[in-house]
Amino acid sequence: MPPPSVRVFGADEQTDVKVDVLRWIRLAELVLREERVDADAELSVLFVDEYSVAELNERFLDTEGPTDVLAFPIDDEAIVGRHPDQGGRGPGAPPDPVDAPLVIGDVVVCPSVARRQAQTYGRSLDDELALLVVHGVLHLLRYDHAEPADAARMRRREQELLARFRADDASRREPDEPSNS
Repeated sequence: MPPPSVRVFGADEQTDVKVDVLRWIRLAELVLREERVDADAELSVLFVDEYSVAELNERFLDTEGPTDVLAFPIDDEAIVGRHPDQGGRGPGAPPDPVDAPLVIGDVVVCPSVARRQAQTYGRSLDDELALLVVHGVLHLLRYDHAEPADAARMRRREQELLARFRADDASRREPDEPSNS
């Protein structure tokens, strides 16, 4: 039996910008592997519209308007077992309880904000989305950029991970196949 692998769930809940969800799932998985996150971990990467990200931004960060990426770490331990009766695992269940996976959290990306930023910074949309996915996952792993030293460490790690992804991504494509975003 192969060893357990990190699970990343992805969803595209917007229609403004075409997004290759599977590609960005692979990037999030790469970040988790490179950061040596427990193999029995889970996180999600969600692509949402500006209205949705603005609501989340206001609700959780008390900031108005849309933003490019939000990270929501899960701090509580997952609860295992049957509820509400706690009376056992039920018929057909294995005799020993299964450990619940470590749920790291959610990364929420707004592709339409990313598209504007890519134009502003002279980058491709593909590069901007990649940066936002890496940035969000690193936030879930407790990287921060509030202090200059922390910001430099986070930027350095982002660039290392993006370079690794580009190399892996290039080896996946046929020689004349363009990148997707």
